[in-house]
Amino acid sequence: MKNNQGSPAEVFIAFLKLGLTSFGGPVAHLAYFRKELVERRHWVSESQFSQLLAICQFLPGPASSQLGFSLGLTRAGWLGALAAFLAFTLPSALLLMGFAYLLPALSGPVGEAAIHGLKIVAFAVVADAVLGMSKKLCPDIQRATIAILSAGLLLVVGNAWIQLLVIFGGAVAGIVLCRGGTADPLASQIPIPYGRRLGGTLLLLFFGLLIGLPLFSTANASLIAIAEAFYRAGALVFGGGHVVLPLLEDAMVSSGWIASETFLAGYGASQAIPGPLFAFSAYLGAVTPTGHNEWIGATVALLFMFIPGFLLVAGVLPFWRAISDNTAVANAVTGVNAAVVGLLAAALYDPIFTSAIHSAIDFAIGMIAFVMLYVWRLSAIITVIWSVIASILIVLIV
Repeated sequence: MKNNQGSPAEVFIAFLKLGLTSFGGPVAHLAYFRKELVERRHWVSESQFSQLLAICQFLPGPASSQLGFSLGLTRAGWLGALAAFLAFTLPSALLLMGFAYLLPALSGPVGEAAIHGLKIVAFAVVADAVLGMSKKLCPDIQRATIAILSAGLLLVVGNAWIQLLVIFGGAVAGIVLCRGGTADPLASQIPIPYGRRLGGTLLLLFFGLLIGLPLFSTANASLIAIAEAFYRAGALVFGGGHVVLPLLEDAMVSSGWIASETFLAGYGASQAIPGPLFAFSAYLGAVTPTGHNEWIGATVALLFMFIPGFLLVAGVLPFWRAISDNTAVANAVTGVNAAVVGLLAAALYDPIFTSAIHSAIDFAIGMIAFVMLYVWRLSAIITVIWSVIASILIVLIV
């Protein structure tokens, strides 16, 4: 593995590539991160990646963005964390800001075929991740069982909130079933450039803002009210971007700040872009009548959507190092990561396969993209180009 030290510029370039190509939602993002940063760039070991993944799955907030923030932090310190956030988030935020101009171009058959091709890319990437991660994280019967049962439960129940229960159940199952010889995910310490004192300060700041912002908020759509609404949503949501929608709809639509049609239009556009779904907050901040420039509203909404998750993960990391060599914790993380493989497998079928593969031709395009990733070890960018062009050609020919 390479030296863990890198530059913020290096982190920015790597995450800009991910921000431009990571289609498919938060579960697919985990697969993109592992492919690019563990397998291709070797920034972290498999064990370090699995630890960070487990931590981010347990905490509220945007798990994929928290994972990216943590990877940037371990690679290049605080500037690296900031670079990872900006590079991964800005492409989707800017696209959503300008989505009104893009929609006419995406409304015809060719545009719809291009969007469909992007969904096929997510199918190939997640399929590659399920196979790769299962080999590393589910090499025995116990862990394979946890993964299979987790996938089955997620598919049967089909509720986003069940993800948290599955992750918790994986931790318990890991403690009970994965005893002895299962500490491999904790073989490497995560390099954190600060100590528990700063970690504790960050956690206090998280709770201080959660309690303090409502004291200064107003019923009108002011900037402080926007900050409070998005901070609360980002601090209380478990289960990824789709789960935060009811919280945001209650804050933005029920309050009368924006119309339901405006909210749903932005949400629809967010499904066709790469990067984090939480970037939807930039669009909402821009269309909310705060009395200020729309870019100011977008910036406030975007920052306060992500800040609570980043404060939490940054606050927890130094305390994690103090307990990561505990055998029970090692076993729990082992079970959590097996459950995450199950989560990926379930997502591979629903919603990714069910929304992307509509015919034998779609399946063929997806399988070729999968071969590009899994067998030929090509970049995800090439699979994006292939899938989009192939989908467009099928529409033009047929």
